[in-house]
Formats: sequence, structure tokens, C-alpha cells
Amino acid sequence: MKFALAFANTGPFSNPDKAIAMAQAAEAAGFESLWTVEHVVVPSKYDSPYPYDASGKMPGGEESPIPDPLIWLSFVAAATQSIKLATGILILPQRNPVVLAKEISTLDHLSKGRMLLGIGVGWLEEEFDALGVPFADRGKRNDDYVAAMRALWTQEKATHHGDFSYFDECIMRPQPANGTIPIHIGGHTDIAARRAGRLGDGFFPGKGSHEQLARSFDIVRDTARQCGRDPDAIEMTAGGNGAIGPNAINEVKGLSDIGVARVIVPSFLFYRDTADSLARYGDEVISKIN
Repeated sequence: MKFALAFANTGPFSNPDKAIAMAQAAEAAGFESLWTVEHVVVPSKYDSPYPYDASGKMPGGEESPIPDPLIWLSFVAAATQSIKLATGILILPQRNPVVLAKEISTLDHLSKGRMLLGIGVGWLEEEFDALGVPFADRGKRNDDYVAAMRALWTQEKATHHGDFSYFDECIMRPQPANGTIPIHIGGHTDIAARRAGRLGDGFFPGKGSHEQLARSFDIVRDTARQCGRDPDAIEMTAGGNGAIGPNAINEVKGLSDIGVARVIVPSFLFYRDTADSLARYGDEVISKIN
């Protein structure tokens, strides 16, 4: 089982010194990856419902710092050796896919192949409005951008003719260290699960009981088969809010039983005594599972 930290670029870890200390401690404790979140802006008094909390509002409030995930990951990459660098998630439809492909590939090249790209279509319509990106077509835009980026990462002279991105024989260097970048599809809906089955290297539902997760994973695998893809090649990731405390090992084993390959533990559980608490988790949970 792989272990990761969620919301790695938020809270106290938006501070540069604390970010470095946390990343190094997580690496030493045996965590496989750091997963960052993003919002370019959070419009004050937004009405769009946040789908991962019963209140409909983001945790931490509108003014909580959320450093750009790619810049934050670049910063901690320089101070670590092996821990993987993930977005979980990056709101792909809001980005220019050609520029993003170059940014992701450069970070992967400089970090020697440590990049994981978790993407989602977003939920905050007011943020899309502020960025001048249509909210209604974000799903189609997302899928087009995935194809565009993969073309740039894998083709010598990349060509892509999509509805939202279009280019011919473009050379982009450096390309990813391992030939491409793993793309993990975020989202808890059936639509997200089907998208993961069609085009994802991984699936990361934002919430769900074991039963709900198992159902979503079945949708991913069934869709992959229908598309002629290997369902077993799609890596399943799940949140690990319960993977802490005396029941942590049983929780992780339960997730493993339904096909989860990576458990992402919230970083806010390690806000206090960060280095010591991460080391304890490594000793008491990670080392006993692995």
C-alpha cells in the first residue's frame, strides 16, 4: 500500500520553511507522495456548493492560503529526493493545456520522474467566471486537454486537432522522464468514474464509504473494458480520513480489500509536532502495513 498526504500545500504548509520540513519528514517516514490542491481565486460569497462538506463551503474559509500547486511542488522537489509530487487535484479546464504540458513535463524532468497529475473538472463556477473560462463545457474541455498534453509528452512532433486545443507538428522539450505523466482522474461521481475508465491512469474519488468506493471502482473497470483498456492497469486511490488512530491498520486493510493501491491521509492531522507525528505514523502504520 502506498501512503500519501492530502492538502499538502495548505494550512501551515503554505509557509516555506514548514513546507520543506514537512516534505522531508514525510519522505523519511515512508510516505510515497504529496498531493496538492488548487484554487486560483475563491470569489467572496460564492454560491456554488462545495461537494465534499455538508455545509457546502470549503474548509478553512475563503481567505486560507492555497499556493499554486506546481510552484509549491517545484519548491519542495528541490529539498527532497524520492517522494512523488502530485496534484490532487488540479482544475484542468481552467488551464492552457500547451503551457501546462510544458510546466508538468519540466517539473517531472527536473525531479527525475516524480510527477503525478491528478485532475478534475472543478465545482466553483464563480472561479471559472473570474478566469474567463466557460463552466458548462468544462468536461469536454478537460478530455480534449488530456489528449493535447499526451500528444506533446509522447510525440516527437506533436499534432492535436480538438474542439478546444489545436496544433500541428509542435516540438516540446524536455519531455517527461519516463515517457509520459500518469494522469489520475479526481471526482466522486459516476461521470468521473467513467472518465477514469476511458482515459485515466488512476482514479481518485474525493469521498465515499467502502461500499460506494467499490461501486465506483467497478464503474471504472467496466468502462475500461468497454474501451478496450486493461482495467487492472488503472490505479485506485482513496482518502484515508479513517486511517489514523487505533483503527488505522484495519481501515487501510479494508481499503486494500476493495482494490485501493494508495491511501491519502489529510495533512491537517500532522499540523502539531509535524516531524514527530509523521515519524510515529510511519512506525505505527506504514511500516506495519508494508
